[in-house]
Amino acid sequence: MTASSVNFRNLQSSNRRKTFGLLAGMGALVWLVVFAAMTYLGKSTTLIVPVAVGLALISVWGSYYFSDSLVMTMTGARIIERDDNPALFNLIEEVCLASGLKLPKVAIVEDSAPNAFATGRNPDHAVIAFTTRILEIMDRDSLQGVIAHEMSHVANRDTLVSAVAATTAGAIAILSDMLTRMMFFGGMGDRDDRENNQNPFAIVISLLVLILAPIAAILLKSAISRKRESLADATAVAFTRNPAGLRRALETLQSDTTVVRQKSNAVAHIWIESPLDGKSVSKLFSTHPPLEERIAILRNMEANPRT
Repeated sequence: MTASSVNFRNLQSSNRRKTFGLLAGMGALVWLVVFAAMTYLGKSTTLIVPVAVGLALISVWGSYYFSDSLVMTMTGARIIERDDNPALFNLIEEVCLASGLKLPKVAIVEDSAPNAFATGRNPDHAVIAFTTRILEIMDRDSLQGVIAHEMSHVANRDTLVSAVAATTAGAIAILSDMLTRMMFFGGMGDRDDRENNQNPFAIVISLLVLILAPIAAILLKSAISRKRESLADATAVAFTRNPAGLRRALETLQSDTTVVRQKSNAVAHIWIESPLDGKSVSKLFSTHPPLEERIAILRNMEANPRT
């Protein structure tokens, strides 16, 4: 994408399309896993599919439904009231007016690393949280950019998209594990009859699909998370019409090497800067685009402020 073509509307449309494409890829991967299993085991595997998907749905959608309380507990965030920080609430209200969203709950995380996150299953249950450090070092415009980014996650229903991606990836992992074990231990039905009606090539391909599918699902889930982060950046600019604020905020995060104490895989994707992504993590498995790429896109928006 050339600099002259970079603006928040183009980025919003592009990232939405790519997210839908990646989700479609997850669906295709589920179909491929089922097809590979049935190629080897036959129709006897049909009943396994709803069981595996049901287990994934219960676990992941349960986490989604209680996402706000779970994340608050895991990060140590505590809800504050307007009297605790009137200036912060005023900034959040400005973004709410621009976005048309209702005022979320506001929380603080006692941490020496600058960071922020949004959670909640929908706008009516949204929470945006800030570490104490990010409130200390960000100026007004930078903090407004961070708020707009987090409110963008609320507006774009990113917790829902993440739940769908996690549900699908979980179903693929469960299906692949169950069916691979069945293939190794004889499966179901008449084994002699099955072996007499299969060719070795189909068996090898089916086994490879089942082994590699969970890895592919993780890669797709990470790619979806990265696209939602890019979409949140673009939507934040749509709310504030000020790419410089968010750009300076990301530059501040880039220059600070402190990592939040809560850096579990379970919540790493919710922070505006992932505490796990870095030189030791392949970009393919990263939940966020590199900060330098996000900053470069925002710089291009500043240079070409077309609406």
